[in-house]
Amino acid sequence: MVAENMAAETAAPFLDVEGLTIRFGGLTAVGGLDMAVAKGSIHALIGPNGAGKSTTFNCISRFYTPSEGRITYDGRDITRMPAREMAGLGIARSFQNLELFGELTVFENVLIGAHVHAGRSWRDAISARPRGIVEHVDELLERTGLTSYAQTKARNLDFGHQKMVEIARALAIRPKLLLLDEPAAGLRNREIAALDRLLCELRERDGLTILLVEHVMQLVMSISDRITVLSFGTKIAEGTAAEVRANPAVIEAYLGREAAHEAAHA
Repeated sequence: MVAENMAAETAAPFLDVEGLTIRFGGLTAVGGLDMAVAKGSIHALIGPNGAGKSTTFNCISRFYTPSEGRITYDGRDITRMPAREMAGLGIARSFQNLELFGELTVFENVLIGAHVHAGRSWRDAISARPRGIVEHVDELLERTGLTSYAQTKARNLDFGHQKMVEIARALAIRPKLLLLDEPAAGLRNREIAALDRLLCELRERDGLTILLVEHVMQLVMSISDRITVLSFGTKIAEGTAAEVRANPAVIEAYLGREAAHEAAHA
């Protein structure tokens, strides 16, 4: 057991972000970020609004190309790889703003996510509905609590269920790395609890590696193995939930310098 733990600690990160910097004109949105995500872990990226979290996500998922630095995924340099190749590598993501096909059913929305494994376009996948793909989609709908909404148009769902549809669609590509951008935003407490259970199950049963950006600290502190904190594009802290919660720099970033001073002298 000791040898296994030592091997886990020395294993190369599944996702390794090194010196990530991205500039927009004269603005440095993210500066020199180092972040290592262990395989099979839930890693949270948090920080105040405008800290550079979604920009970092967009670099990892290849919507943006970094000005400097390197991103390595599963031992492969993906820093300048086209975004269209991410799904084939096993990288899936959700978005802060929902990107669903409102006129399509829940089943069809999730089926679109699986088309990369169907060997055809998403339109063909919807019309042909290969048996193995359909079974996979049905399983995901059950796991995300969406079975009874399978034939409902996505636009007719409430916000919480729409969020689950987007997560189910991302899972449909059978990812090895799942990027979630504010999955709990706007959810009610019972929906956050359901999301908590789902993400823990994906880590523990499926061995999925999850990187999430989130403002709902209830979820972050409950499920994260490790947390990286950004402020104004710079990493200010990293560690376990307990370590981050007690870090004066994190308290200052969220609550102000006076609160950090009080916490340090409490």
